[in-house]
Amino acid sequence: MTPKADKRKYLQPETVAMLNSMALRARLVVEGYIIGQHRSPYHGFSVEFAEHRSYGPGDEIRHIDWKLYGKTDRLYVKRYEEETNLRAHLILDTSRSMLYTSGKVSKLNYANSLVASLSYLMINQQDAAGIVKFSDKIDSFIPPKSKPSHLNAILTLLDDEKAGNDTKIEPVLHEMADRIKKRGLVILVSDLFDDPNQIMNGLKHFRHQKQEVIVFHILDRKELEFDFNTRTKFLDMETGEEITTEPWHIRSSYTDLVSGLQDYYRKECRRNLIDYVPIFTDQNLDLGLTEYLNKRKKLG
Repeated sequence: MTPKADKRKYLQPETVAMLNSMALRARLVVEGYIIGQHRSPYHGFSVEFAEHRSYGPGDEIRHIDWKLYGKTDRLYVKRYEEETNLRAHLILDTSRSMLYTSGKVSKLNYANSLVASLSYLMINQQDAAGIVKFSDKIDSFIPPKSKPSHLNAILTLLDDEKAGNDTKIEPVLHEMADRIKKRGLVILVSDLFDDPNQIMNGLKHFRHQKQEVIVFHILDRKELEFDFNTRTKFLDMETGEEITTEPWHIRSSYTDLVSGLQDYYRKECRRNLIDYVPIFTDQNLDLGLTEYLNKRKKLG
């Protein structure tokens, strides 16, 4: 296996989950993703032209304005001011339902890796990234910044994969919509196990504030397909409620319910100009990075 192909393996959630360091996870996922692209996703969005000044020793030739030289026969360089073009808030659900896994990677583990990779990608292209961790309330909040040192604070917070309490998404979304004053991008990463109408009310609050929104709906494959084959005890990870049954008794109604839920989010998000992205924990992490970069390209 070539070194490039070897790095591609870090897009596989089971492989990256074996890494203890969130910083290492984020770097290897993004490097593995870049290898699969025809060109780097780093575009240098933050540079904005300001004015001219005379060329002097030490100035880079590539900054010379040759058109102006043709008119004046004098060398001038373009001065640039560093300005972050995008401020992104990544809102991560850490409620107990996110601990579910039917394999080696829980929804929370996958979500942490995705948020870490997105943060790494954003800050390395000089966008500002911030993070919110919540369950029934906001547990942690790091405001967006674009400095490379800021990434360490985000990744350190994501290294803690402890779950919170029950899921209460709507009040968290309303609180953040009120707190975010500047327009930017809001990314919700959650299994959306709460009242769907209330969740949409919270998301629409962001749209009312002119925020761009992406929803990454994280599910375990078994939560959709429900392919349990023997008598099984099912436990609600948040309420503790239990039910023991033959799965085939409820499979049809259950799968209809989950599919209907996805259809609801898909339809309502489209209606409100929100990007809805269902992701399963057995899918490669490049899916989330691609969706973000597609959104980033549209924003300019």
